[in-house]
Amino acid sequence: MMACGSRSRSNEMVDEFEKLVIRMNPPRVSVDNDSDMTATLVKVDSANKYGTLLEVVQVLTDLKLTIKRAYISSDGEWFMDVFHVVDQDGNKLYDGQVIDRIEQSLGAGSLSFRAAPERAVGVEAEAEEAQTTIELVGTDRPGLLSEVFAVLTDLRCNIVASEVWTHGARVAALVRVTDADAGGAVEDAARLDTVKRLLRHVLRGGSRDRNAARAAVPARAAEHAQRRLHQMMHADRRRACAGGENGGEESDEEDGGGGAARGGSGGKAAVEVEDCAERGYTLVNVRCRDRAKLLFDTVCTLTDMQYVVFHGTVIAEGSEAYQEYYIRHLGHSAGVSGEDRDRLRRALEDAIERRYTEGLRLELCCEDRVGLLSDVTRIFREHGLSVTHAEVETRGARAANVFYVVDASGEPVQGQAVEAVRAEIGEHILSVRPEHDAGAAAGDPRSPTGAGGGGRRSLGNMIRSRSEKFLYNLGLIRSCS
Repeated sequence: MMACGSRSRSNEMVDEFEKLVIRMNPPRVSVDNDSDMTATLVKVDSANKYGTLLEVVQVLTDLKLTIKRAYISSDGEWFMDVFHVVDQDGNKLYDGQVIDRIEQSLGAGSLSFRAAPERAVGVEAEAEEAQTTIELVGTDRPGLLSEVFAVLTDLRCNIVASEVWTHGARVAALVRVTDADAGGAVEDAARLDTVKRLLRHVLRGGSRDRNAARAAVPARAAEHAQRRLHQMMHADRRRACAGGENGGEESDEEDGGGGAARGGSGGKAAVEVEDCAERGYTLVNVRCRDRAKLLFDTVCTLTDMQYVVFHGTVIAEGSEAYQEYYIRHLGHSAGVSGEDRDRLRRALEDAIERRYTEGLRLELCCEDRVGLLSDVTRIFREHGLSVTHAEVETRGARAANVFYVVDASGEPVQGQAVEAVRAEIGEHILSVRPEHDAGAAAGDPRSPTGAGGGGRRSLGNMIRSRSEKFLYNLGLIRSCS
């Protein structure tokens, strides 16, 4: 008991010390529209703590900003980062409200910099208290989402928000529901047990393995939804490998951990994780096709695996993105093993690839009602459409939903099927929205140095413009290549 009390007091002292440091050195945020012709620079200086980088990236991502470049330095007790950002249309930030949100969210008045790294950013806690969050993991198959939503509708659960990801024949979903009759969260324990039991049955499908599916109602849903989905899919992958159900995680060991990536639905990610003993770091290089929220996904993975980014360079100005990180593990100051490097590489590949959206994008915008999603996904299923990714949102009394669909065999959807679905649901409320990069060819990322691609190269050596040499010219880090 005394030992436990001592640890508790020690943790409280550390926490109070961190708060004191932050009060003495409050975060400083500046939004600069003059230094760069094509992007707005967001500069963040703050006392450093584990999770700070993720919090900053999460705030910028939640504001729907695109990070074109980033320069990261957090040696010692201070965090100094510069982000080149644009809005959804690729323009610099001139909206005063957006600039104010950035300064308020990251500046001296921000509570997130005083909270634990698991604290959600941009989530309205009060709204969540009136909802029940259900976490689902299982084996993906055509029509699964329709069955899940049908079960919830039959049990008088109104779906107010949901996000669904599929990757590697697995599916993970966060579903937020309210009581369809009384409103507010579903609080009856017996009813929640019935919901979980029936959903586990649906998620297992034909499998006899009781561990093949999970349905849970967490005590508190305070985590960032997309970060939680990454955690759920990562944990599911590790459980499957530990149980011998899926040897895929170990199937690429013959590449020696060098980063020859497995193919994803939207292209391949090339990830290299190398020992940089000269400077006491592990070096991570990422090359892949660029997409929205890519930086959040990689930083989220590093943080959740307890790695700290000390220096980094991120460039995402064309069709491809390049990221370089110098990292250390919280619990292994002397470096990490080859097995740990392989595990990190695979986790980064998965985090990148699971968010490449596959299929035709359909947008549903109409008056919300109980059973809407059950009806819509049933029509998808009846016409042979399978949902690979879904984002469900309720704005006031209106539903604003996005679905990515393929046919039952995973091939592109035929135009006839799409038109038949639209005719049944309503052409004025279900629209087809082609992705701006839908025509981009999927394949191996090309080295920016041109043909040849001879051997591994640090990103700092591949790109030679003055701005990319910023951290190197300061003498803070040195490439290990």
